[in-house]
Amino acid sequence: MHSDMKKNTQILKTRPTLSLGDLILAVSSCTKNTKETVAAVADLLGSGQVRVENNGRYTKARVC
Repeated sequence: MHSDMKKNTQILKTRPTLSLGDLILAVSSCTKNTKETVAAVADLLGSGQVRVENNGRYTKARVC
């Protein structure tokens, strides 16, 4: 029996490769001071919303 259900497809786009400096610059353009920038970057890294890549492998960022 043939199903008439639509197949959901997801188009995966390649994401640009950005450096940690690029992240800091982007965050600092939206924050009031360096303390706020450091807190926001630490939160992004600690929450996993931003991943760190080293030689093609993702590594966990530990925020101390």
